[in-house]
Amino acid sequence: MGVPAFFRWLSRKYPSIIVNCVEEKAKECNGVKVPIDTSKPNPNEVEFDNLYLDMNGIIHPCTHPEDKPAPKNEDEMMVAIFEYIDRIFNIVRPRRLLYMAIDGVAPRAKMNQQRSRRFRASKEGMEAAEEKQKIRQEILAKGGFLPPEEVKERFDSNCITPGTEFMDNLAKCLRYYIADRLNSDPGWKNLTVILSDASAPGEGEHKIMDYIRRQRAQPNHDPNTHHCLCGADADLIMLGLATHEPNFTIIREEFKPNKPKPCALCNQMGHEVKDCQGLPREKQGKHDQFADTMPVSEQEFIFIRLCVLREYLERELTMASLPFTFDFERSVDDWVFMCFFVGNDFLPHLPSLEIREGAIDRLVNIYKNVVHKTGGYLTESGFVNLQRVQMIMLAVGEVEDSIFKKRKDDDDNFKRRQKEKRKRLKRDQPSFIPGGQFSPQALGNRSSPQAICNPRQAAFEMRMHDRQNSTTSASPNTSLTPDSSPSLGGGIKRKPEDSDSEPEPEDNIRLWETGWKQRYYKNKFDVDASDEKFRRKVVQSYVEGLCWVLRYYYQGCASWNWYYPFHYAPFASDFEGIADMPSDFEKGSKPFKPLEQLMGVFPAASGNFLPPTWRKLMTDPESSIIDFYPEDFAIDLNGKKYAWQGVALLPFVDERRLRAALEKVYPDLTPEETRRNSLGGDVLFVGKHHPLCDFIVEQYKTKNTEAVDIPPELCHGIQGKLTLNDNAVLPDQVVQSPVPMLRDLTQNSAVSISFKDPQFAEDFIFKATVLPGAKKPAPVLKPGDWEKTNNDGRPWRPQLGFNRDRKPVHLDQSAFRTLGHTMPRDRGMPGMYPNAVPLGAYGSPYARPLMGSQQQIPKLLSNLRPQESWRGPTPLFQQTPQRTAGAAPLLAWNRVMQSPNQFQPAQYQGMGPMGYPQRPEDRMDRGRQAYGPGRPYPLPHPAGRYSWN
Repeated sequence: MGVPAFFRWLSRKYPSIIVNCVEEKAKECNGVKVPIDTSKPNPNEVEFDNLYLDMNGIIHPCTHPEDKPAPKNEDEMMVAIFEYIDRIFNIVRPRRLLYMAIDGVAPRAKMNQQRSRRFRASKEGMEAAEEKQKIRQEILAKGGFLPPEEVKERFDSNCITPGTEFMDNLAKCLRYYIADRLNSDPGWKNLTVILSDASAPGEGEHKIMDYIRRQRAQPNHDPNTHHCLCGADADLIMLGLATHEPNFTIIREEFKPNKPKPCALCNQMGHEVKDCQGLPREKQGKHDQFADTMPVSEQEFIFIRLCVLREYLERELTMASLPFTFDFERSVDDWVFMCFFVGNDFLPHLPSLEIREGAIDRLVNIYKNVVHKTGGYLTESGFVNLQRVQMIMLAVGEVEDSIFKKRKDDDDNFKRRQKEKRKRLKRDQPSFIPGGQFSPQALGNRSSPQAICNPRQAAFEMRMHDRQNSTTSASPNTSLTPDSSPSLGGGIKRKPEDSDSEPEPEDNIRLWETGWKQRYYKNKFDVDASDEKFRRKVVQSYVEGLCWVLRYYYQGCASWNWYYPFHYAPFASDFEGIADMPSDFEKGSKPFKPLEQLMGVFPAASGNFLPPTWRKLMTDPESSIIDFYPEDFAIDLNGKKYAWQGVALLPFVDERRLRAALEKVYPDLTPEETRRNSLGGDVLFVGKHHPLCDFIVEQYKTKNTEAVDIPPELCHGIQGKLTLNDNAVLPDQVVQSPVPMLRDLTQNSAVSISFKDPQFAEDFIFKATVLPGAKKPAPVLKPGDWEKTNNDGRPWRPQLGFNRDRKPVHLDQSAFRTLGHTMPRDRGMPGMYPNAVPLGAYGSPYARPLMGSQQQIPKLLSNLRPQESWRGPTPLFQQTPQRTAGAAPLLAWNRVMQSPNQFQPAQYQGMGPMGYPQRPEDRMDRGRQAYGPGRPYPLPHPAGRYSWN
């Protein structure tokens, strides 16, 4: 969602929704990396059923990372994507379904935002390259030192768009990756895998939501399924709430701002390109060869528990003395709808509502005050009651003027505080700081001090420098010569006190002054505010957008062709008379084809991803659509500080003109390009031990061309249609590796087949409610958690982890001192003590080996569901499937466990607690209980996981 500050606001207001992930790390024995057995219980003390991957949130950081060197080529990018998925899978460990969704062709409303992003990326890349070359020439002209410029092809991230060769190759690589994991990883043994690649239309997260909606409407759906969705977009939180599933968790990377980046010119840390001076790097310390390497720290992950967010919202939205029955599920839908006003991917936010100014809290308060008069809720299953929304908007419009004035006062106060802070720092800093051998050193610096050399000369230079500074400050009209000596020949203009502040963008609207509405419409829309007909047209388009977005979240895409045709939003006070505005959308609309979308969102600089004749339409001055591809365009900061926050004033693409121009070049497509330009569907994968495997293989043997229904009892209740796939992965056939560094799968036993979600009538409405039989999760928040303090005023502490009954581990001072001396400091984890489970806990990489007579008893998981929680008959997918294919073959990983080639306990006789070698005298029996051998780890199967070396 287009609200950059939404997650920050949400995590601060509702802190208990965040849970840090516990991740089990792979071990290495005798130089062999032992893969993690993901079939074992989850170390986070929770078991997930389904894992959904919004793949675009994985593809972008793997192809052009910000915190580590970029991959050298496309093959390394694919391997990085595989490793990322492995890591997420290791943390979540789903037991039923893995759904991978890549963004396909998006609705027209989303394409406008994609167009803006890609034109910005192209423009910023060209400007950065020009600035870099200009500064390089200036530095070299002054005699500066810069390393030789590397000649390498710049990765254009715009290729991560449906229809490109990159996305087609990614789909092939993911099909290979899934087949390999189903063959070799025990955690994937009974897993159903669905891949929705870029050929399937729709955004990744909305394809996932559409799948969940359609499965929820089936009689065999488990209402207590625990979903986990991987993605960093804020709209995933809204989409998760919109499902009304009681167990929904989001996993995402923990955001850590202000990561240091090296200068793109000299590769040194501590400054940006614009501040580079071309100075040679000075050697600092003994191990200086590591001084300028980018600090690589593995990104950590967090869980966002939507069941806890529902607890918060239930407390906040509950209203007494209503003229109608309070329904928490309906109030959640209203809360999601109100969040649309502060920004989303399809509509600009209202000028008076900013997330950083507490806009959502303001809307909730107005909602609770007005809902008594509305007579009901704002929304129902994705449909909006405009008459009630009008009452909310007009209530916001009454305070718009005060909001703008307060925003101006807060901005002025902030600038005044910053100015005073700069003056205070300038006043408090010492007049002179000695350098060289007498320069002050930070406390705790372990480097050996330098020997004092010629102190008399150093003291003389310090005195002369101090005298020179006093002379310069006493004569403000003196100027400095090139050798830094004062010269009385001419003066220099005194700099103003606040000259170090950044220039402010010009604001012609002045929302805090009278007449702001007239100036806004004149500057932004180039019409007079008195033009009531135009204002009503803008408001009607915005209202249509609100209805379209809510329908998109709860029912699916209402129209592939609709979009908001303006760059700016109206005011809340303009929402008068919206109850009579129509909100219907055309039926039967179709999405663009992949290459058509590329023509609609790509700038001319990215035309190399298109066929030659199509590319010519972007650059030929005689092209009928050349105006769609401006080489330069304006960015309106719209009261913001940075360009990325502004509005890109690009012309909107006329669909009729675009299609008319493309009709002339369609015959030029090659067969391969025609294939990439076609729309595809989802593919389902299972391994040989999955109950559905024999059923799918039988379809291929009989060559059944008709679509068949999935037997829900064979696939955890999943329903849909299966049809034969021309490029299927079949058992006993070699799966060619699309990545040269990875091996072919010569003993494949996985199978794939085309999958289609259950279909419904066009006017079918998915009910936004909790399903019958769903069991409410155990409450996490205590009654005092709402007020931020409890226990007689002691600090409020949110629950940590998924297990509410877990007891924290307490150490005394001597134990902390021991850990500080013995724990390794180079584990790649921040802080002295990592974010890991306590010592001795199940799954901990630092768990102490058990005593010789003890047995490993995993703690009972707190979220296992009893069968009695069901209100209806036992679903078919929980019944034991009857298989007639004979005895199940011995699994590869079982063969390893039964083989004699295992690590013997004798190999660990020389290892002490925590895995450190024991001294000879410590091995002697001194009356203490000795540690047992621990759990033996089997060697990896030779045909198993990848070797990333």
